[in-house]
Amino acid sequence: MPEVTAFVQNAASLTEAGKQRRLMTAVGASALSTSIEWYDFLLYGVAAATVFPRRFFPESGPFIGTLLSFSTFFIGFVARPVGAAVFGHFGDRIGRRWLLIVTMLSTGLATTGIGLVPSYETIGIWGAVLLTLGRVVQGISLGGAWSASVLIAAEWADPKRRGFIASFAQAGGPFGMVLANAALGVMTALTTERQFLDWGWRIPFLATILLVGITLYLQIGVLETPVFTLHKHSGTIARAPVAEVLKKHWREISLSALLRTGQQVQFYIFTTYIITYATQELRFARGPILKFVMIEALISSMTVVLFGRLSDAYGRRKLIALGCILMIFFPFLYFAALDTKSALLVPLVIILALPLQDLQYGPQAAFISENFPGSLRYSGSGLGYQLASITAGGPAPILATILLHAFGTSMAIASYMAICSAISLASVYALSDRRGTLDRL
Repeated sequence: MPEVTAFVQNAASLTEAGKQRRLMTAVGASALSTSIEWYDFLLYGVAAATVFPRRFFPESGPFIGTLLSFSTFFIGFVARPVGAAVFGHFGDRIGRRWLLIVTMLSTGLATTGIGLVPSYETIGIWGAVLLTLGRVVQGISLGGAWSASVLIAAEWADPKRRGFIASFAQAGGPFGMVLANAALGVMTALTTERQFLDWGWRIPFLATILLVGITLYLQIGVLETPVFTLHKHSGTIARAPVAEVLKKHWREISLSALLRTGQQVQFYIFTTYIITYATQELRFARGPILKFVMIEALISSMTVVLFGRLSDAYGRRKLIALGCILMIFFPFLYFAALDTKSALLVPLVIILALPLQDLQYGPQAAFISENFPGSLRYSGSGLGYQLASITAGGPAPILATILLHAFGTSMAIASYMAICSAISLASVYALSDRRGTLDRL
């Protein structure tokens, strides 16, 4: 598309100061937005592992209560592809900027609402129903937010640095986990066990409204991307982008979802299920485990960007493939170390796990988005990225719980993770590595 190349080159002719200012604003808004959105989404995951079985499913045993709690957690993942389709339509029709604002508002309001849901003792099963509704809104909002956050930065970036720039949106995932675990960790330290279960867990959910206000202030200064502006001015906006991308790029969507399979399973085992496994099976206190997960997520928020940068230099495919191979073997070492209950090995493997899977996660934003043309990129990349939520991320804690119960050994979970990593390894070679190209914009 020569006209696209010309337009992007024209945008690059801005003064260096002006170009850098626009890029920094876009990257800042992208990173902060995804951090808060993932804080909201993952805060629910931590609470589902530690609080919800006791506050909303108290008449169930530990196993059933955990399954029910993780089932409401899973509902948010089912909703994410729906959000990708709904918001994808408007993201390719009216632009990335407005969708960034809308998805932030809806996620924040849903999370605040979850913090206000009465417990089982007050309204019975209706508490679980309201939790589920809040989780659906969270999932739909986050499903549409990823493309907005990635593209608002990536489409302003120099193609040679797109992996690096897009990875700041990816870093919002682990940094959101840092915020979620820190918030619950602080409340754990400041309250007794009874106080935490009664009201302490609610404070991090209610605090979301303040974080959303700060983020919206920054988002106001973001300009629409040059890519979308070109399509708008040239009259090449798709009439029905979701239908069109499903018809023309179903292969890229399918492969993107399969590519995400291993990484999604790893992420939610390493950040959500580990809390249940370590506290219920290994009998560790909740506080230290939350601290270890927070440390691994903090390191991950930096390694995501590192591997995004390396993908610009060495190729997205090479890094992701290396990460897949590593994760075929690492889960067995991970659970073997956990099962020793060693005061040295347990924190070590927990802290290392997430940064190692970032070999896959860091380059994904650029790798997936570069496989779709600009007029359909919001819809296509969002659908490909979020479909794995149903098949991999959402079911991961549930399947891990079932596998441990059925086989009585953590090696069953490790085998499940290894198989998913092998699926991702096959998929990475089926997708094109369009690193640094302009022709797909």
